[in-house]
Amino acid sequence: MSKPRERILSTAMVLFHQQGYNNTGINQIIEDSAVSKASFYQHFKSKDDLCIEFLDKRYVYWVSELENFTSGARSIEEKFLKSFDFLMYMNEKEDFRGCSFLNILSEIPGEKVEIHNVIRSHKKTLRDAFNMDLKDDMLSDHIYLLFESCILTSQLYRSNELIEKSKLIVKDILLSSSH
Repeated sequence: MSKPRERILSTAMVLFHQQGYNNTGINQIIEDSAVSKASFYQHFKSKDDLCIEFLDKRYVYWVSELENFTSGARSIEEKFLKSFDFLMYMNEKEDFRGCSFLNILSEIPGEKVEIHNVIRSHKKTLRDAFNMDLKDDMLSDHIYLLFESCILTSQLYRSNELIEKSKLIVKDILLSSSH
């Protein structure tokens, strides 16, 4: 059996992703991870601290999956098109659960500044990565905004249709920018 801290975190990984932040209580995490309340608080000062660690771990997982998925691309254009394919892949894999970061963002009040900062930081890192690849702020932000909106709209409609359309838009944008 794994260590209590690992069990708490792996339980939170599942519950926060599937149920959301507000619908997941500390008692459920404690029960599902088979630890005592004292053990929980020995490893995490609060549910918010656990949430921050969840967000950090989820980000590492998500980025590594994205990088694996796009690693075979032979051009920047192909890499971006594959990144939209990755969104469809994740929707199928995770039953259109959407973005853990945006889901939690929608649940928490503005006063939870630390969680907001972590979400903003991870989103900024992705946005910066798009810009590093394209070296054009307007172009990369345009594609980044399409990418983020695809995550939201595919979750809302439980469909990859708008991701497919966004791929065509991105292909056109990238083709017209290379001339």
